[in-house]
Amino acid sequence: MKAEKIWIDGKMVDWDEAKVHVCTHALHYGSGVFEGIRAYETENGTAVFRLKEHIDRLFNSAKIFKMEIPYTKEEFRQAVKDTIKANKLKSGYIRPLVYRGFEQLGINPFKCPVNCAIAVWEWGAYLGEEALAKGIKTKISSYARSYINSTSQKAKICG
Repeated sequence: MKAEKIWIDGKMVDWDEAKVHVCTHALHYGSGVFEGIRAYETENGTAVFRLKEHIDRLFNSAKIFKMEIPYTKEEFRQAVKDTIKANKLKSGYIRPLVYRGFEQLGINPFKCPVNCAIAVWEWGAYLGEEALAKGIKTKISSYARSYINSTSQKAKICG
């Protein structure tokens, strides 16, 4: 899992140069939101599955966490497309991430900037090619899902 480029805060950077500070707020307090999007190879090029809906949900998740994304939805969608193109991705996975960066460490996130990143990489069958051929074993968990009011179920949050 490694691509050539990652989009970070409006710039395409080399994969190995994509770094965040160890005191980034999101690393300590989970102050970030994300999406997981699939892209598929088609006769007409790479097709991103429900890009508009995923970016709408990303922006809604950020709004719930009082994070104002410093890009429009259209700019963010274009950044996804640009990242796919920069990596010559035909089929794979897209991970947009919006998070509180480093300005001041502490529980108050509002002095920390909102940073954005988009990573893409090749990823075949979700559970591997062998699973497609042979099937998979599953189990029903005995764990109960968290009560809806115990955590925010409306946003895909980091942490």
